[in-house]
Amino acid sequence: MASPSRFESITRFCGNADRGCPELFVDHCAPPDRTVVIIDDFGQRIQLSLAQLNDLVSDVKGGALDRLVDAERR
Repeated sequence: MASPSRFESITRFCGNADRGCPELFVDHCAPPDRTVVIIDDFGQRIQLSLAQLNDLVSDVKGGALDRLVDAERR
């Protein structure tokens, strides 16, 4: 994993995880289009801009994933 000074941990998504927890970071050394980093519990990473993260959060708040989450609860 990157050095602590480079990555700032924002939150962990543990929920009912039986493995590690996906985590959201800000990479202060990355170019603007790759500032946000999500590392899953398998060590894979997704990098996106703050604008893309904002769009994602807006879509989720607007219900874009409700159908998926509701299906998982059944």
